[in-house]
Amino acid sequence: MAERKLLVLFGSQTGTAQDTAERIGREAKRRRFHCRVEALDSYPVAQLIQELLVVFVCATTGQGDPPDNMKNFWRFIFRKNLPPASLCQMDYAVLGLGDSSYPKFNFVAKKLHKRLQQLGASPILPVALGDDQHDLGPDAVVDPWLLDLWGRILPLYPLPPGLGIIGPDVLLPSKFTLHFLEERPRGCGGDQSRQEAARQPPSELHPFAAQVVSNLRVTAESHFQDVRLIEFDVTGSGIECSAGDVVMIQPRNAPEDVQQFCQLLRLDPGRCFVLKPSEPGTPLPAHLPQPCTVQHLVACYLDISCVPRRSFFELLAWFSPSELEREKLQEFSSAQGQEELYSYCNRPRRSTLEVLCDFPHTTCAVPLDYLLDLIPRIQPRAFSIASSMLALPNRLQILLAVVQYKTRLSKPRRGLCSTWLASLSPQQGDVRVPLWVKRGGMKFPAEPDTPIIMIGPGTGVAPFRAAIQERVAHGRKGNYLFFGCRQKSKDFYCGAEWQELVKSGHLMLFTAFSRDQEEKIYVQHRIRQNKGLVWDLLSRGNAHIYLAGNAKQMPAAIADALKSVFQFEGDLSPSEAEEYLTALERSHRFQMETWS
Repeated sequence: MAERKLLVLFGSQTGTAQDTAERIGREAKRRRFHCRVEALDSYPVAQLIQELLVVFVCATTGQGDPPDNMKNFWRFIFRKNLPPASLCQMDYAVLGLGDSSYPKFNFVAKKLHKRLQQLGASPILPVALGDDQHDLGPDAVVDPWLLDLWGRILPLYPLPPGLGIIGPDVLLPSKFTLHFLEERPRGCGGDQSRQEAARQPPSELHPFAAQVVSNLRVTAESHFQDVRLIEFDVTGSGIECSAGDVVMIQPRNAPEDVQQFCQLLRLDPGRCFVLKPSEPGTPLPAHLPQPCTVQHLVACYLDISCVPRRSFFELLAWFSPSELEREKLQEFSSAQGQEELYSYCNRPRRSTLEVLCDFPHTTCAVPLDYLLDLIPRIQPRAFSIASSMLALPNRLQILLAVVQYKTRLSKPRRGLCSTWLASLSPQQGDVRVPLWVKRGGMKFPAEPDTPIIMIGPGTGVAPFRAAIQERVAHGRKGNYLFFGCRQKSKDFYCGAEWQELVKSGHLMLFTAFSRDQEEKIYVQHRIRQNKGLVWDLLSRGNAHIYLAGNAKQMPAAIADALKSVFQFEGDLSPSEAEEYLTALERSHRFQMETWS
């Protein structure tokens, strides 16, 4: 009989694909498989030719890009020199997680599925495409797909004789056990020493502790939105960046939330522990130091402010000594209870900490060994770099909108990272933020004469500020910026700076202040009004167009405006205008970076 081994590989940006991969891993263990769950870039990809049964769970990010933790795998699997039959012994299934409001919905999963077939692998099922936009989220696709998956796999890999599926009434062991130390050894704080970090090039595993130099509000106090221009000192980090690059920041939980969590679970923040895997071969969490304090685990690792996923309720129900609480938790984790869970948790954006407060009898009974199974790691946040080191050596700036909004819950919802960053003040002393830089999706032209048209409403202007500073430092003109906001007096970010550049002849600026007149005016209106210039720059000047900002309606409105320019000024038919825009994208003369 074929060896009952299953490999689950995931590419995850926000943690959803990882959560789903771990769910598949748990279901595999209940079906008596030897199962490994790993990030695609943690897996030695050359061993893939020996694998017989693999499930891939892949998110799609940005404009059809693979997540950061599968980029190396992605480059490898698309190498042209891989033999067509390299994976001929592999049975596989691909589950995609995406968002249908983006044009390249589940692009990574579709492309991977096709590539694995080209390399000779046999699909167990057609590719599944989970959608964040569905009322029930990706689970609307994942649940039936998983039932189908096991229905196909078990006939190929039958259960061992005399053994059945481990039922839902049996709790699987925790991934790790926490061993508390009687005495606190030296260096058990969790915060890596800056000297040690400084020896490594900054990365997710070894971020650079950058000093906060300034934290300025750039919107009027009377404006509803708090937007900050925050500057970091990266002297000695070895960090280099170009326009379009992104800084990754590792946030931490608010001190009052850490305190409340420790009180709820009756944890001593000062205690020190080491982690040990329950099964040999399970790698320890790379981002958690050993030994570690409870304080560091809760403040810097456990995402107690995230909206908990269904798997959280499923596991939490196990520990409940209260029948009433247990029944509610079981309902939230059942397929039938998903609408109620959405209404309780997702719609009002209720946090993990708030849920734990709602289930007090259960919370104080949670075994500490299960904390890492129960609560995911805090994910780093990405920000477009809003400055150039040619203008500001050893400095790095971001333009940050502080996330705060109301739901039906009495307490306003706040973004974890933006609230934390906004609270940091250089006046507090030596304030540090763990960060590293990664290459961004936008690449600006190397040719000095190429003009660039930048469309950056709101904080979307951030990467263009870096590009303009960089190009001005090189003496390049041909910079055209379309900027939009609500009111000139309230949220015209870096307005004085733009005006100086206009005066010096380095910039042509087109502004749309949507609320400064009765009729709303947006950047797409300014593009249409300047259609002759836009067409001339594209058709004669070989200009590149860049778009950054909110992913909701704005990108489609800009695309429509550009197509109308092509029709009016270029005398193209609607279908030719569509083709022209596609050709610009294909040749990287039209690039977008949008976020939801």
